[in-house]
Amino acid sequence: MTYSEQIHQTADYIKSETGFEPEFGIILGTGLGALVNDIDIQQEIDYEHIPNFPVSTVESHKGKLIFGTLSGRNVIAMQGRFHFYEGYNMKEVTFPVRVMKLLGIKKLFVSNAAGAVNLDYQISDLMIIDDHIDLMKEHPLSGPNLDDFGPRFPDMSEPYERKMVEQGMDIAKKHGIPCHKGVYAAVSGPNLETRAEYRYIRIIGADAVGMSTVPEVGVARHMGLPCFAISAITDIGDPDNLPEINIANILAAAAKAEKGMTVIIQELIKFQ
Repeated sequence: MTYSEQIHQTADYIKSETGFEPEFGIILGTGLGALVNDIDIQQEIDYEHIPNFPVSTVESHKGKLIFGTLSGRNVIAMQGRFHFYEGYNMKEVTFPVRVMKLLGIKKLFVSNAAGAVNLDYQISDLMIIDDHIDLMKEHPLSGPNLDDFGPRFPDMSEPYERKMVEQGMDIAKKHGIPCHKGVYAAVSGPNLETRAEYRYIRIIGADAVGMSTVPEVGVARHMGLPCFAISAITDIGDPDNLPEINIANILAAAAKAEKGMTVIIQELIKFQ
C-alpha cells in the first residue's frame, strides 16, 4: 500500500467510526494536553486502534484523537504528537496532518514547549510563532511529491497566517497574558542544546527553539491549510548562564503557561 493510500485508508476508517466533520485540527504538545478538558468531547480513539497511525512514546503525550466542540466549533485534537527523535521518519510524524485534511479541517492550530534564546522572555511566557527556521535533519516533503495533496514546491511566504497571529496577540493583550511574537527554530533533538548551539540559534534570528511543529506546518501549508502555532516558554537558553535542564521543571513551566494558551486558542477559534 502506498503512503497516499494509507492516508486515505486511515481517514476512511475514522469517518466510518465517528461520522464527525471537523472544522479545525489541533495538535497539543508537551504538557499542554489539558485543553481537552475544555472540549465538549463526543468521541475519542486511542492512536493504537487507528490503522497506520504511529503511537506516541513520550510520557507527557497521552496518544488519543479527540472529537468534539470547542467554542462552539467542531474540532479534532491530537492529545500527543509524534517526534522525529522518537525514531519516526518525517512522513510518519506528519501523517496525522494529512489525515485531518482529508477529514475536512480548514485550519490547523499547533502548540509546543520551547526554550527561549531571546533573553527578554521569561519562563512560562507564551510566544505566538510568526515565522520559523528549519534546522531538522529530514524534510517531510522530500521524495516523490503527493500531487493529489499539493505542489512540488509549496510557497512558504506566510507559514503562519498573519491575521491569526495578530488576533492571537490581541487576545493575549486583552487578558493580560504574557505573550510575544517571534521566530521558532526547529531542531531534531532529543538532547537539549549546547551553549554554542544556543548562541548560533539566536544569531541566525530565532527567539525560541524546540523539536516539533515545523514539519507539521510544512505539510499543512503544502495542502493549503492556514496555520497558527504557539509556544510555551519552558526554559531559558542563556549560553552565559545555562543551568542543567530538569524535565520535571519543563513540564511544570508548560503547565503554568497552559491556562493562557487555552484562553488564546479558545477565543481565536471563535473568530475563524
